[in-house]
Amino acid sequence: MSRSALRICPLCEATCGLTLTIEGTRVTHARGDRDDVFSKGFICPKGASFGAVDSDPDRLRTPLVRRDGELREATWEEAFDAVAAGIRPVIERHGPHAVGVVLGNPNVHTMAGGLYPPLLLAGLGTRSVFTASTVDQMPKHVSSGLLYGDANAIPVPDLDRTDHLLLIGANPLESNGSLCTAPDFPGKLKALKARGGTLVVIDPRRTRTARLADRHIAVRPGTDALLLAAMARVLFDEGLIEPTPHVEGVEELSAALRDFTPEAVAGACDVDAGLIRTLARDLAAAPTAAVYGRIGSCTVPHGTLASWLVDVLNILTGNLDRPGGALFPQAATDRTPRPAGPGRGFALGRWHSRVSRHPEAKGELPLSALAEEIDTATEEGEPVRALIAVAANPVLSAPDGDRLDKALASLDFMVSVDPYLNETSRHAHVVLPPPPPAQSPHHDFAFNTLAVRNQVRYTRPAVPLEPGRMAETEILARLILAVTGMHGADPGAVDDMVIGQTLGKAVTEAHSPVHGRDPRELAALLTGVDGPERRLDLMLRLGPYGDGFGATPDGLTLEKLLAHPHGIDLGPLRPRLPQPLKTRSGRVELLPGPIAADLPRLRAALAKRPEGLVLVGRRHLRSNNSWMHNVPSLTGGSNRCTLHIHPEDAERLGVEDGAPVRVRGAGGEVTAPAEVTDAIRRGVVSLPHGWGHDRPGTRLSHASADPGVNVNQLLDGRALDPLSGNAVLNGVPVDIAPATAPGGPALTEKHTALT
Repeated sequence: MSRSALRICPLCEATCGLTLTIEGTRVTHARGDRDDVFSKGFICPKGASFGAVDSDPDRLRTPLVRRDGELREATWEEAFDAVAAGIRPVIERHGPHAVGVVLGNPNVHTMAGGLYPPLLLAGLGTRSVFTASTVDQMPKHVSSGLLYGDANAIPVPDLDRTDHLLLIGANPLESNGSLCTAPDFPGKLKALKARGGTLVVIDPRRTRTARLADRHIAVRPGTDALLLAAMARVLFDEGLIEPTPHVEGVEELSAALRDFTPEAVAGACDVDAGLIRTLARDLAAAPTAAVYGRIGSCTVPHGTLASWLVDVLNILTGNLDRPGGALFPQAATDRTPRPAGPGRGFALGRWHSRVSRHPEAKGELPLSALAEEIDTATEEGEPVRALIAVAANPVLSAPDGDRLDKALASLDFMVSVDPYLNETSRHAHVVLPPPPPAQSPHHDFAFNTLAVRNQVRYTRPAVPLEPGRMAETEILARLILAVTGMHGADPGAVDDMVIGQTLGKAVTEAHSPVHGRDPRELAALLTGVDGPERRLDLMLRLGPYGDGFGATPDGLTLEKLLAHPHGIDLGPLRPRLPQPLKTRSGRVELLPGPIAADLPRLRAALAKRPEGLVLVGRRHLRSNNSWMHNVPSLTGGSNRCTLHIHPEDAERLGVEDGAPVRVRGAGGEVTAPAEVTDAIRRGVVSLPHGWGHDRPGTRLSHASADPGVNVNQLLDGRALDPLSGNAVLNGVPVDIAPATAPGGPALTEKHTALT
């Protein structure tokens, strides 16, 4: 007998609702949930492959512990004993910073990843924190922190109501959206055009998204900030500004951008000055408009400035915090909204990395610096001697994986929380595998703060936890206890501690709905089958739509949410300023000090032109970084690791379609088959990221059969956006030559750095 169960898809940021068909304990089919309040039945190939992802035979079923140099199956008790015995001595001998923590992208796709990593970091007290953010979106966090005082206050485009959408460095028809949670992003773009709106795409590749656009501008990679600055200059020069309220620094910004005229940037961007003026005028003339930038504009030398200028254009045209523009979502589990007013602001560089002295951003150090923090001795501080990797595969996702591969092998101790023995976890002394997604509950703590419509959904496990498995929430709770000197304690104590601390603080806050009440009485009112559900109930009750533990009887609780299995619609995005602002002034600070200090570096880029080919990455609809290449239904066809090259460049260099090509950058060399296509502009080549599954000691049978190459091996990790520490992954100079040619392309001076 088959049955159906609902599940929110955890395989990308769109968070679509699924209806699963289950035979016994196995998911045999997945389709879109037509009654889901957010996704309304939309599904992509990844969601349709949920069952194959869930039942991948290479998923680890039991912990692995290294004994006599080999990883062998062990009990959960043996695994956590080994973790405690491996981590605690490092802390006691060398201090907390000698323990590094790497958090990977999948953390934000699970309920456990939303609840426990902050407790792990707080318990360890380490500053050696590295995440996937610094090879992805950290520039947006930094620019938001500087503008609004909160690194997580990221406005998103109001896709359902805007009249004019400008996308830069974004390809949502492949990615389904990022830092903008929007099921059926393609449908929303088509609806925009159907209602007479305009779609503009700025991208060096003619992506699927670009093919849908009314106007596609093939900008030179890495010059996004120059183009956006020139558009802002046009708005000032032509009197087209109508700034959003609650903003300061407009006149200062005008002076700071004086040199970035369309004529000044045109050569560097390879975009006609007249076209730049048209882009700015059209943006200002639209009844409503939104500018949205993503990874292509983040992973470049001026990523923070580009991210800042995206918001600057929204602010100057009055489209920030306006329906149809870019607004701040309000998630159901957000903290109780505090009254508007000045906050603590956002600071950068509160500490620095030990070796290269990179400043921290949002409590993190650049992932590019992880290898040197392990393998390089200095007089200042201890190197990283032990590492905890949670859902992270930095050997593939960080620059110069070869160096990091060697560095991981030198660690005193390493623990990985990962369902696979992959290129990174193969180095671990202990591997703790979470269960498949069908056996886990799901609520999107992070992505609902970026959603294009306010809503709340929660799904319990679709399939009971398999015997011998441990819930991911319990794995992380036990990990916290093991590394903080409380090994063996009840894992439920972690959740009880959080509940007690949260309520203890809430009852002291004048704006809280539970001000003055007894925390123990409130804790007794929480519902849920376990600690994580009780914590979700707590957050819902104290959140902006919550019942306030009875203060608002019709408000949200876990019980009410469970009674709505397809979710609860909380309405369209609405203006919220100045409430989200946490700057010291209590206003949007349009020209923060660190931004102003970085503008001379952008000004210097006006005169730069790449001498040869530059590299950009790409994403496929059926892929999500390195997660899914072990699933046969998500690979093959057009999802291949090929080098895209323009026909004119191919002819000039003697490259033939389908033939192997050597690609060399500052970090090394790879060989990949050429795919000659006019979908990429001249002077640019493209390799997808997340490939390179050819290292020994992994258990990825399908991925290793068609490994592809690791594009990040072309990088040496030295090129970073200085404000955010984000790796420069796009606009990177490379040399290429047919692999059959004698010798190989030589490195030249242009590979030494990007500034």
